Amino acid sequence: GRRSVKNVCLSYLASLADDAAVERLVAQYRGADNMTDQIVALSCLCDIPGPAREEVLGHFHRRWKDEPNVLDKWFTLQATSDLADVLERVRALTQHPDFTLANPNRARSLIGAFAAGNPNALHQPSGAGYRFLADQIQSLDALNPQVASRMVDPLLRWRRYDPARGDQMRAELARILSRDTLSRDVREKVSKALG
Repeated sequence: GRRSVKNVCLSYLASLADDAAVERLVAQYRGADNMTDQIVALSCLCDIPGPAREEVLGHFHRRWKDEPNVLDKWFTLQATSDLADVLERVRALTQHPDFTLANPNRARSLIGAFAAGNPNALHQPSGAGYRFLADQIQSLDALNPQVASRMVDPLLRWRRYDPARGDQMRAELARILSRDTLSRDVREKVSKALG
């Protein structure tokens, strides 16, 4: 009830992205007595560049780094951010000490969240989002073919997009398919999509 309405209002306020909104978000984050309020504030701050964002992300990581499910949420919130440089941030997070493709939940929390939950970043006109995803799928395929085969899904829908994006997606699928060591799981899905 009330908490839900309050958090919806907070998200509207956050869309202003001004100093007053940032102050209110930080206040809610710091004063939260439950995870929902803290996550809502952090989620909103992830879309507003500046020192408050970095400070709260750092605090949240320090506080929850030993709780895998909560840390997965930390990765997901950053991967689904609306910031213009989100792809670069996600790329940097793949080098974070707490990130590993060997952990399926962690891979889904960052790479999967980026691919499925951030269409603006994935489908940017440069094709960089597609290249990044294809690179990650190839790396992940060597570790966990089942997870890799699920993460390739956004690229498989290349026919639904305008010709420029569709061609870029198709090229990345062809690059994935050209790998000699590609798993059967991924090879079947990609071959079918290109066929």
